[in-house]
Amino acid sequence: MPWLLILLAAAAFAVAFVTTSMALAVVCLLASLILVVAGVMALLAQRLGSRSRDEVAMIDPAELRRLREQADARRNAAQSGGDAPSA
Repeated sequence: MPWLLILLAAAAFAVAFVTTSMALAVVCLLASLILVVAGVMALLAQRLGSRSRDEVAMIDPAELRRLREQADARRNAAQSGGDAPSA
């Protein structure tokens, strides 16, 4: 879609060069400017959207705290089990 907007902007720019009407040239130049800005903004939005994280895969703070507590409990169990003298 962004490339289509930029292609339309190029077409409007070409029409502005070949026309003999000043009003049509101004309208085509304005359309070209608007279409180029819209195309670039669409490209940037597409790029930012592809780099953003998936919010569904993110861990919420409560789940992160629970996982840390489990890891601490396992670490403490391993330390207390490993420190006991063997008979």
